[in-house]
Amino acid sequence: MTTAPSVMKLHLYYRLFIAEMNSDINILRIFDDYTKEIVTKNSDPEIRKGVDYFKLNFIRFRKEIDYLRDEMHVKKMKLLVLTKERKLLDTKTFKTDNHNEILKQYKTYKKNFDKLKKEFIRYVGKNLH
Repeated sequence: MTTAPSVMKLHLYYRLFIAEMNSDINILRIFDDYTKEIVTKNSDPEIRKGVDYFKLNFIRFRKEIDYLRDEMHVKKMKLLVLTKERKLLDTKTFKTDNHNEILKQYKTYKKNFDKLKKEFIRYVGKNLH
């Protein structure tokens, strides 16, 4: 973003992104259930290797979600203070509070998470009958 969005628009983005990440946590839980099912039904070491790969990625994404949610929550609260003080979010404050960076991190996270979801769904299709 080159110019600062409105306080309320940015606040809305953060609320929506946090809600999406909460949903992603549920997806990770569901995926973990399927890894257990795959291991129960398959003793092949290659299958186990694939499950381990996904489990490590699930842990990595969960840590990333926790970090992003915490950062967005703090930034969201700062925006509420601006609203209560009836201040605008100017470009300087936008840059100082580093909103651009967290939004870029979220965009990267989302792209990578969507890729992992597709990869895992293919994996389940091949290994859980």
